[in-house]
Amino acid sequence: MTEDLVFTSRLTGRRLLGAEGLSIGKVRDVVILQAAGDEPPRALGLVVTVQRRNIFVSLGRVAEMAVDGVRLEGSSVDLGRFSQRTGEILASSLYHRPAGTGTVLDVGIARSSTGRAGWEVAVLAVGHRRGLLRPTGEVVPWDSYPELFRTAEAGQRIAGLRDLNPTDLAHAVEAMSAAGRRQLADALHDEELADLLQEMPEQDQIGFLAGLGVERIADVIEEMEPDDAVDLLAEMPDAEREQLLATMPPERTADLRRLLSYDATTAGGLMTSRPLIVTPDTPVAEALARIRQPAKGVTEAAQIYVCEPPQVTPTGRYLGTIGFQRLLREQPSEPVGGCIEESGFVRPELPEREVAARIAAYNLVAVAVCDEAGRLVGAVTIDDVLDRVLPANWRKRGT
Repeated sequence: MTEDLVFTSRLTGRRLLGAEGLSIGKVRDVVILQAAGDEPPRALGLVVTVQRRNIFVSLGRVAEMAVDGVRLEGSSVDLGRFSQRTGEILASSLYHRPAGTGTVLDVGIARSSTGRAGWEVAVLAVGHRRGLLRPTGEVVPWDSYPELFRTAEAGQRIAGLRDLNPTDLAHAVEAMSAAGRRQLADALHDEELADLLQEMPEQDQIGFLAGLGVERIADVIEEMEPDDAVDLLAEMPDAEREQLLATMPPERTADLRRLLSYDATTAGGLMTSRPLIVTPDTPVAEALARIRQPAKGVTEAAQIYVCEPPQVTPTGRYLGTIGFQRLLREQPSEPVGGCIEESGFVRPELPEREVAARIAAYNLVAVAVCDEAGRLVGAVTIDDVLDRVLPANWRKRGT
């Protein structure tokens, strides 16, 4: 089994492993989003059994699929019980379905070949029985039997929306009725809903979340980037914000409270607390592997931050940053500590305009933010700055 093509039945029973190699649970199924138009159906995630509970794990979290198991980037998972949503198909439900003169034996998924991020259905393994002869099998493109991936009309409509880029989906949401928005919110997994919210103005986010329930809202906020989560929480009434924070895991709550303590118009108010951090003895090859993870955004993957342990903010002593282009020019076994390019940083209290000026003056994609002890507490990326300096309604204007 390689990452070029993975047959879903072969994932069943494999262990789900955290980044450190510890077993989290066992894979039971693969969740597929029914076809929208002529695009291949997307493979959304895995159904995993953890402590006799079935949960959903996005394929965007998967770092590697191998014989010993499916390895995650990171080790935390959302233990909310899996519920099949509108427009979703379980791979196991396709096995033994009629396909021409045969039946479906397996479903093959691969990294997207159409420019979309993530995984998609690529092929079907189909078995044929001819008379009394033993059955034979063949592997065919998924669109040889597209009807397998289309269900009810409502499911097709929701699948078409879920297949949109989050930015395009945010524009589509503007024209939807309240009932349509609620149907969409119910259909999206927490990670998908988080991606959508991050493309909407904070006031629109609050309206979209209304009525979902405290636990669901807390789960969605946990999936958001820390700086976006804080911007949303800051717009909420104090009582509602405290109720949501009390529902989240303590370590996540502590991180968000720390970010909320900074003035919104400073570097601390702009920064994310989860940049890509490595220790100086990390090999270049390992750093590049982390950059290559599909879940990493463009600006997040543009450079790494080298710090002494611990690797979570606030870190040990900040040493500097390295751009991914420099890493590509280094030997894979070289420790990143010998490749540091830039060691400058700003303080959390620096006004946002001065942060913007620094990024512009030095042609930076991001700048480190350190406290008085020289520990990395976050990073401000160029998209964070643009989000702040553009007019408040720039998302709706598209300019």
